[in-house]
Amino acid sequence: MHMLRNDDSCFEQFGEIYFSVVHPGIIKGWHIHTEMTLNYAVVEGNIKLVLYDERELSPTKGMIQEICLGPDNYKLVKIPPMVWNGFKGIGSKPAIVANCSTIPHNPDEIQRLDPFSNHIGYDWNLKHC
Repeated sequence: MHMLRNDDSCFEQFGEIYFSVVHPGIIKGWHIHTEMTLNYAVVEGNIKLVLYDERELSPTKGMIQEICLGPDNYKLVKIPPMVWNGFKGIGSKPAIVANCSTIPHNPDEIQRLDPFSNHIGYDWNLKHC
């Protein structure tokens, strides 16, 4: 399994890589980074990754995107700063999400929202994956 190389066209810079485990039915989100670019790949299990863009000048402003990720649908998803994102474990086993970020973790550049009570209005029970 290949995630990211420093000579890939999408590579910006290396900040850190970390792994997040999410169990089936559990939601991690919403959060947004003001500076960090995320590079997500799922190395085990399956998730539904959901993005919400509210950047003023973005052509996708106000849009929600769902991406199903796992070993059978393996890809790298690059999430720029100021795009809300969250993910939900789906299937029958925990998922491992890898993030190769462009800067080291800094809690001062993260904002969070309750996954159910917020202005995004996404229904995490939707089953598109």
